[in-house]
Amino acid sequence: MGLMAWGAVAASLDAPAPDGRRPGGTIAQETQAEPIPKIENKDLKRLRNYPEQPPTIPHKIDGYQVNTQSNKCLSCHSRTNSAKAQAPMISITHYMDRDGQPLATVSPRRYFCEQCHVPQHETPAAIPNTFKDIDKVLEESAAKP
Repeated sequence: MGLMAWGAVAASLDAPAPDGRRPGGTIAQETQAEPIPKIENKDLKRLRNYPEQPPTIPHKIDGYQVNTQSNKCLSCHSRTNSAKAQAPMISITHYMDRDGQPLATVSPRRYFCEQCHVPQHETPAAIPNTFKDIDKVLEESAAKP
């Protein structure tokens, strides 16, 4: 690449970011990363927005090991440990195979909890949320003349 072409590439890296998608500078500038928000640790059940929504995890799970050999979540939430731990038992559907037949242990397809269940961060919403659950939609439609 000639000196003139390299200068054009370097100049293009100093162009402002398109549409403000990289606030605070140009593509070539390094900016400070946002701090990682804290994980919510309130141990309170959160309202679900729709039927069959997986519940979120209301506590920290830092250091929890979930692999083919071990599942830390089951030490509190399994059928045998939930009463002793005073934790909600995982759904009975997690003890069924894909055909709905009951199993003695957690189904392999339900074993990796974080496929569906996630902890929440203590942070403001990145964008405004206008989601309305079905109860709100029905309430609004009933109020219309």
